Amino acid sequence: MKIHSSKELKRYNYLSSEIDAAYHELSSKMGLPDSSMIVLYTICDNGDSCPLRDIVHNSGISKQTVNSALRKLETEGIIYLEPAGSRNKIVCLTKQGKILAAQTARRIIDMENDILSSWRPEDVAKYLELTERYLRDLKDRIKTSI
Repeated sequence: MKIHSSKELKRYNYLSSEIDAAYHELSSKMGLPDSSMIVLYTICDNGDSCPLRDIVHNSGISKQTVNSALRKLETEGIIYLEPAGSRNKIVCLTKQGKILAAQTARRIIDMENDILSSWRPEDVAKYLELTERYLRDLKDRIKTSI
């Protein structure tokens, strides 16, 4: 017996894929691999530096992918790692990294903020509420189903 996605789920999956594709297009147009852009974005969302553990936690990409992107960005002189205790590190933007971030990740953050600020506040609240609800329900189902 085949199980098919509902019309709504197909639409949701399509929209989710298109959003991912739009971010990929932005990264490509700005000359960065997706993983590097995500790392820069996560740092910028925190200022000019960010604990490594927060990048792994907040970026949505695997620890291995984060570490690969960090090695590449460090080699290019975009970031440097600063010790923060015996087991933690802070990822910091270099001067060159701050310039690159202003031309890339910060522009995306500005674009996103502009979009959300153009919506009615109640629409933003509802969008976030429903997205959070979907995520919470999905995580609950994963815990109980697998």
